[in-house]
Amino acid sequence: MEDRRLTAQGRERKQQLMACAGRLFAERGYNETRVIDIVREAGVAKGLFYWYFENKEALFRELVESTRHRLRVTQAEAMDPAAGPLLQIRQGTVASVRFMAEHSHLYTLLRAEGMDRRVEDLLRRGTDIHAADTSALIQRGIAEGTIRDEDPTLLAYGVLSVVANYSHFHRTGRLSMDVDELADFVGRFVVRALAADEAVADEVEAGARTVRTG
Repeated sequence: MEDRRLTAQGRERKQQLMACAGRLFAERGYNETRVIDIVREAGVAKGLFYWYFENKEALFRELVESTRHRLRVTQAEAMDPAAGPLLQIRQGTVASVRFMAEHSHLYTLLRAEGMDRRVEDLLRRGTDIHAADTSALIQRGIAEGTIRDEDPTLLAYGVLSVVANYSHFHRTGRLSMDVDELADFVGRFVVRALAADEAVADEVEAGARTVRTG
């Protein structure tokens, strides 16, 4: 469908449809949710749905893209550009855990639908971009001697796996701790896993505490 210039009200209405669809997809699953269910939930006419989206799949794909984009914006905003790469990775990790908890219904949905061909490529592309960004920071850290000298891609996927799995365990109730406490733990875990030595890890953790209390 060709892009349309939307008014502020139009953008708000489109986001409303996406939010309602996200809740229904998470509750019922993609296949069990119909367009009529989405418009009823949103309280709009069915024709309005097709003004914004070609079909249900198009909405779903945009929902995935939108969630991925918002996560990247959240990560970027959390990372101090003046900080060293290991502290930046910690900051991005903490922000990611918090974001995934705040949008838990969407991540429940994406985990359930992740092997479906209609979103598999989108999810993989998002993961690959995140891994590449993390790998670039790791390479900087290796060059400056603050991150252990291992394959940057392997280390990057390790960071992503830790964030995704701890977030999943929290989302599904296997971890009942406060999300800020969990985010800080995952941040510390990542720092200890990546740091070239304990002295570097201690320095980064001290820097993280200074940022939090500053």
